[in-house]
Amino acid sequence: MSGFGAAGAPPAPSIDGWKHLRTGKVRDLYTNESGEILLVASDRISAFDWVLPTTIPNKGAILTQLSLFWFELLADIVPNHIISDDVPASVADRAVIVQPLEMFAIECVARGYLTGSGLTEYKSNQAVCGNALPAGLLDGSQLPASIFTPATKAEIGDHDINIDFDSAAKIVGADQAEELRDLTIRLYDTAADFSRSRGIILADTKFEFGINMAGEITLGDEALTPDSSRFWEADGWAPGKSQPSFDKQFVRDWLTSSGWDKKSTPPELPAEIVEKTAARYEQAFERITGSKF
Repeated sequence: MSGFGAAGAPPAPSIDGWKHLRTGKVRDLYTNESGEILLVASDRISAFDWVLPTTIPNKGAILTQLSLFWFELLADIVPNHIISDDVPASVADRAVIVQPLEMFAIECVARGYLTGSGLTEYKSNQAVCGNALPAGLLDGSQLPASIFTPATKAEIGDHDINIDFDSAAKIVGADQAEELRDLTIRLYDTAADFSRSRGIILADTKFEFGINMAGEITLGDEALTPDSSRFWEADGWAPGKSQPSFDKQFVRDWLTSSGWDKKSTPPELPAEIVEKTAARYEQAFERITGSKF
């Protein structure tokens, strides 16, 4: 069963001049006669490998506009897949036209702080994805240096699985694994420094790369959004507890306390949780970009 449940993915809207390719947890992909891709971010939100029945207002537009900000800021480190943001009016602000890429079959994750699945692994072997770490670290502890913690790509509804560097190299090749690791760390460190200047900690993030038609490694999908990253309030950061965040933590916490078994169709979110989550996404955009949404 997919993360959409037994009913499957919702029907994708028709867009003149574009043919629907596929529907992901959040994005709908289309193509045109030139082979370009229209990447449309919906207001869907996922948690615990499920796409929830309730949407978050303006989420798709915020993800798209924040990604465009980061793509431009990081363009001197690696090319990105953006062709244009001149998109059909029906998907204005929430869509971009991008190059088709031959995507690498791994998620490229960088961590500068210990939390989430990294913390779980650390507690069992004092390492994360083969990266040995000092003893005594807590939930939210800053790491001595940024680490590369790749993961396999899962189908919708399944878990990504954390892997070590050698396993990643077997999937994409040793030389390309090294290049992807180096790019991931450079992008993360640059973005983390910038975020810190805005009073935000970038605890970790996920990038996706592919090869473009010129044979170059290219940054694709989204970049440094609250969906693909953990952003924490720097003033409230303190290891050993849950950190004040700019993401869907309100949603995760409510679902955990709701009694939902995480195996059946998720419940609708209360209006208060929707409003708080939408506000946090908007705050993340405004704090990082310095612009009103």
